[in-house]
Amino acid sequence: MTQGQITITLHDRLSDIGQDDWDACACPEAATGRPDDPFTTYRFLKALEDSRSVGTGSGWQAHYLSAEQEGQIIAVAPLYLKSHSQGEYIFDHNWAHAYERAGGRYYPKFQIAVPFTPATGRRLLTRPGFEAVGRAALVEGARDVAQRNGLSSLHITFCTGEEAEAGAALGLMPRRTQQYHWVNRGYADFDGFLADLSSRKRKAIRKERTRAAEFGGEIVTLTGDQIQPEHWDAVWAFYQDTGARKWGTPYLTRAFFNRAHDTLRDDILLILALRGGRPVAGAMNLIGASALYGRYWGCIEDHPCLHFELCYYRAIEFAIEAGLQRVEAGAQGEHKLARGYLPVATHSLHWLRDPGFAEAVAQYLKAERAAVDEDIEILTSYGPFRKTPEEDHE
Repeated sequence: MTQGQITITLHDRLSDIGQDDWDACACPEAATGRPDDPFTTYRFLKALEDSRSVGTGSGWQAHYLSAEQEGQIIAVAPLYLKSHSQGEYIFDHNWAHAYERAGGRYYPKFQIAVPFTPATGRRLLTRPGFEAVGRAALVEGARDVAQRNGLSSLHITFCTGEEAEAGAALGLMPRRTQQYHWVNRGYADFDGFLADLSSRKRKAIRKERTRAAEFGGEIVTLTGDQIQPEHWDAVWAFYQDTGARKWGTPYLTRAFFNRAHDTLRDDILLILALRGGRPVAGAMNLIGASALYGRYWGCIEDHPCLHFELCYYRAIEFAIEAGLQRVEAGAQGEHKLARGYLPVATHSLHWLRDPGFAEAVAQYLKAERAAVDEDIEILTSYGPFRKTPEEDHE
């Protein structure tokens, strides 16, 4: 498909685009360091594909999008044909139910996203210097394919705020939701972070950390070559336990973790609780250039406060030591507020083919945005931080 001087192509395999071209758009900064967003790298998306975590039977059928100009790929996007709304974390189930009750067919739909990953990052991936033309080409290309194939909708989830503004200018409907992120205010260590909190919250966190330490073992942090094949057996057991309790069937296959060991170890931080040398709980994180992304937690033994220690406090310690700007601890969870993670806006973009349905959703989104902004303001005011420098000194 050609739009002006730009050719838009759908690819069923990531290798059809190739790692050099993909990463030149997704993470050009990685030529001299870590990628800003480890989830849109070729190696991460290829691990999903090779492990069959996406593809036939998963409800996430890949159709990677590329935009080419004068023989050079200038933009790409991870595009999926979705037969359900699972693994997205920007919930549109009510939209699907309403549309189908009115006689429409909501699925399949198009989704530009990183599967199973509620982490903000660029979704319309462009080479430096091609941002405006590349984004426009990808949006128009995806929307045109959806229109011609009778798909109900196109969704771009967990995009950046800048992309949300650009997408709105291109005719997509912006949506605002929220998560809880920890922000590094230049802390020298964990005690520096605690000093920023009110006395009551500071004492509560210290009490939780003391309680967690009583589980009867040691906590280790592993990354890169410190991660051994046997560690993935424990991570898989934890992941299955959490998945069975939260969403019934785990999204990732066991093969994904094997692939992660081969190609993603340098991007991964494992925080494991060992008792008698045996992992009994753990958290898996991915490391970006400026953020640590908490992804999976699980346990085979229940111990008080161990979840908070592994997922939140050890993540903060790692971020401070590594000089990272923030920790994104995943979707939802107001319990994160008391532990220093404040609400922030997250963004998505939506296009609905049916004009009447689109108008109804647009009105809903307008009201939702106002409610989300109000919630963020109120929740932030309940955060654990001291309101004045003099407040609550011990």
